[in-house]
Amino acid sequence: LASKFKPHIALVDIGLPGMDGYEAARELRKRPETKDVTLIAMTGWGQEEDRRKSKEAGFEKHLVKPVDPAALEAVLAEVRASVR
Repeated sequence: LASKFKPHIALVDIGLPGMDGYEAARELRKRPETKDVTLIAMTGWGQEEDRRKSKEAGFEKHLVKPVDPAALEAVLAEVRASVR
């Protein structure tokens, strides 16, 4: 799906059925057409180990659910500013 639409940002849940978010991030990073997508993990898993695994998989940000709307807005603004 990301290969077809080529998003600038992808919000990805870590606890996905089948392929988890870590695996999805690694797959996106391997593909030339999606390697530069900004990946933001949105998950209920917020321990330091979870954050480390997110970073290793290729996520730029790790937000813990329930995500504060202001925090999400700040992250998206930061990403938009860096894309310009």
